[in-house]
Amino acid sequence: MTLSPLQLRQQIRNGSMTSNTSGLCPGYVQGNLCILPAEYANDFLKFCHLNPKPCPIIGMSENPGDFRLKSLGKDIDLRTDIPQYRLFNHGQAEHQVTNILDHWRDDLVAFVLGCSFSFEEALLADGLDVRNLTEGVNVPMYRTNIACKAAGPFAGNMVVSMRPYKPADAIRAIQICSRFPSVHGAPVHFGEPSEIGIGDLNQPDFGDKVTVNEGEVPVYWACGVTPQVAVENAKPPFCITHAPGCMLVTDLPNSQLAIF
Repeated sequence: MTLSPLQLRQQIRNGSMTSNTSGLCPGYVQGNLCILPAEYANDFLKFCHLNPKPCPIIGMSENPGDFRLKSLGKDIDLRTDIPQYRLFNHGQAEHQVTNILDHWRDDLVAFVLGCSFSFEEALLADGLDVRNLTEGVNVPMYRTNIACKAAGPFAGNMVVSMRPYKPADAIRAIQICSRFPSVHGAPVHFGEPSEIGIGDLNQPDFGDKVTVNEGEVPVYWACGVTPQVAVENAKPPFCITHAPGCMLVTDLPNSQLAIF
């Protein structure tokens, strides 16, 4: 039985689901999370606006301390509804936890950014393989040499996710994903990984490696782990993000974010 987003969030909240969310609740938008002290919120918002491919904002706190984000779904609680969170101290990821109830503060502002897991359903519906789903693993993610535009202390290079396709299917994937700019849209690169600073496809910086078969080319999408690189560089005294692959599953239908 396919769970609704609300049912899945309830399982995550009670601790019975703590793994990555790729392939879960097909048809619904998933989001990356970045939570910062209010004094850093304006610069981070500017960073996202300057870098809409890796950082497409789909929701944010109305006021500091707001953890509900009612616009994204019923009874959402950002403190408990993501399978795993990363805690940063002065830009260093120090801990990974399954809820942040003990770490929430009244000065925190939350940002939810679109995630490429949201368009995987559209790729599958068109008959395209999504290798990380086929192999039952998290999507591979890589640090690149593609520079983001800086805003205040937030700067750094883009992180990308990768899915392999035969050239004809890669073109079709580009066409499909162009409909969804709010969840990273069309790929930013395909082909030779070294051209964007990736040394070894079998050693992703985040997530898991997947098989690239003979005749396939790697296709790279901007990834919502990019803000975590910006946080490493900005070095705020405190920050909370999702753990790569562990998303907020919203009540928003993917079709609501399609532009054509």
